[in-house]
Formats: sequence, structure tokens, C-alpha cells
Amino acid sequence: MEHVPQEADPAPARGAGAGKVRRFAAGGGVLVVVAVLAYWLGSGGGNGEVAAPRPSPTPTPSATLTTAEVFKRVGPSVVVIQAGKSLGTGVIAAEDGTILTAHHVIKGTKDVNLTFADGTKAKAAVVSSNPKRDVAALKPAKLPEIVVPATLGGAVAVGAPVVAIGNPLGLTYSVSTGVVSGLDRTTEDGDRDLGGLIQFDASVNPGSSGGPLLDARGLVIGIVVSMADPGGDDAFAGIAFAVPIGVALGGGDGDGPPGEGPQI
Repeated sequence: MEHVPQEADPAPARGAGAGKVRRFAAGGGVLVVVAVLAYWLGSGGGNGEVAAPRPSPTPTPSATLTTAEVFKRVGPSVVVIQAGKSLGTGVIAAEDGTILTAHHVIKGTKDVNLTFADGTKAKAAVVSSNPKRDVAALKPAKLPEIVVPATLGGAVAVGAPVVAIGNPLGLTYSVSTGVVSGLDRTTEDGDRDLGGLIQFDASVNPGSSGGPLLDARGLVIGIVVSMADPGGDDAFAGIAFAVPIGVALGGGDGDGPPGEGPQI
């Protein structure tokens, strides 16, 4: 475990305008009579028949998912990563099986083993890594029969709900929820800083690193990389950090007030 020290009503019309209002009102009276007659005729008022019921409009589905729905949608995209003695998490980010994770999960070892959600096990090669952003991409030597890449998102707002999926303390496929509690945070990592991070309060622990941070639609908005640990005992203190997905994919860095905590 490495440590990072993170209408009011309009005025009555007058003159010509008032004349228009009166005409509209008179016309409206005629329309009311016509509407009543149409309703009476349409309802079989003269023959005792009852009008056939009409289906009500289908409600517009909400884009927001429950936590259970988010997990059901994204769980198949989450991967357990064992790299040497390091345990972490990854998320399938492309149809070819490319996996995004945190750089420090695979740092210092070429022995990277994956376990997919369906139980498929495979070796993986590191195809790219960026210590400055603490992100890495892995290429599996073998893919599960059905590859389910996660859908990547973008915009993030403070106060928005988030879901984290990972393998904290070896408890695979664990889910936690919270909100975005800050943006553009910076954490210290030895003699360098990790900037432009999303601060959130969903619970994470060692083993969560590299896992996806998701919005309420189940879109990946970040890659989890660290948590605050003022006591220095690897215990979650209610603050964690994630690299925004745009940055993880090669976007620009950000700056912001500091946050402290160990990589997980």
C-alpha cells in the first residue's frame, strides 16, 4: 500500500386589447359548448353505449437508475486485478477488452492476473501507463465469451450521486454509494502531485483502486485512485478521489486545493 499524504398575472388589457379579450372569451364559450357536445356524442350519450377506454400516455422513463440497476448494468464490466502482491480493480472500457485501472495497482510487476465477472481468468499485459495521472491500460491475453464494456460518461457536478464498484479488502464486487463532494482536487504522491481529481464520499478501501466511479445513469465518470487517511491506518475517513474519465483517456490535468491520502 502506497501512501499519499487529500408570471405574475399581466395587467388587465385596455382599449383595443380589451376588445380582443372579449372576442376571445366569446369564442371560448362557443368552443366549450362544442366540446361538451362532442364529449356527449363520443361517450354514446344517445344510445347508452360507453366509450371505449383510452390508454394513458406512457410516462417518460427517467435516466436515473437505482444503485441495484447501476450494479446490474456495470458489474459485468468490472475486473479483479492481482498484480504481484497488489490487489486492485479494473473496468472494461472498450469492445476489444481494454481495461482501465490505476497505475499503482500494476506498478513494478509484469505478473498481472485478471478475473472477469463470469469467472474467466487471464493474464494481462500493460499496454500503457501514466504515473503522473495514476492510470494504466491493460490488454487481456484472453477474453470472456461475452465482453461487456462499460459506457463512459463525462460531466460531473458537485452534489451529484455516485456509485463505486470494486474489491475493497478482497471483498470482490462490492458496491458503495455517495456524492461528488468536490472537483479539481490534488493529492500528493511522494515528490509529485496528482491533480484534477474528483472528490467523493462513497466508501472505498485498499483493493478499490482502479475501479469505476459511476454516475446515476451508470456511466463511468472516473477511475478510483486514493482515499484520505489522516490517521495513517488505511482506514476510510469519508473522502476519496478518482481520476476523471476524460483525463484517464488522455485529457488534460487539473489543479485545485489539496487532499491527502494513501493510494488504495
